[in-house]
Amino acid sequence: MIPFKDENPTTLFPFVTVGLIACNVLIYLWEVLSPLGEQRIAFSYGAIPHNLVTHLTDQPISPIATVFSSMFLHGGLLHIGGNMLYFWIFGNNVEDRIGHFKFLVFYLLAGVTAAYSYAFTAPDSRIPMIGASGAIAGVLGAYLVLFPRARVHTVLFFGLFWQIVQVPALIVIGFWAIIQVVNGFITQGFLRQGGVAWFAHLGGFLFGVITIRLWLPRRRWRQWS
Repeated sequence: MIPFKDENPTTLFPFVTVGLIACNVLIYLWEVLSPLGEQRIAFSYGAIPHNLVTHLTDQPISPIATVFSSMFLHGGLLHIGGNMLYFWIFGNNVEDRIGHFKFLVFYLLAGVTAAYSYAFTAPDSRIPMIGASGAIAGVLGAYLVLFPRARVHTVLFFGLFWQIVQVPALIVIGFWAIIQVVNGFITQGFLRQGGVAWFAHLGGFLFGVITIRLWLPRRRWRQWS
């Protein structure tokens, strides 16, 4: 199941969503072209669980700073391509609903929550976490709460065949969330070997689900005289 667009119009141009996508793409290009190499960059600026928990580090920046720098690093075209696709589909509507500045703060806090959710499930791990997935998971959680019935254009695969269908966001994002939960618990014993930080996704997602209503603009009541 691969979503590629939704039927959910917006009223504001998504400056923050577009800006964050541009930043992620530009930084990924720097990773690829940098003489430092992608692995060295990941270990220098990725969020390492052991460092986040102990506050001890041999990285060039503080562990707290790596929480933010790690959100803009990616490990390949599929990694950044998948993240940015999901962010483009679902981010603009959440930004439209809560406003540009609030959306930026929400996105960053979702990423922080995701990083520490991962760190607390693998406190001894020295494998760096990189990617915008945790922050974007927060956006997905917010979208699920705000627009559960929005229609999402999705590619469904049936073996060698595929078909484009429109399904509610509740199903698309719900299916994604179930995958995160199942894989998170299945791979719990293998976190030190690297791979996908499933519990970072879950942490960001729950942040979005639980807090999004706190970010909504207050209703303005008309005073009658």
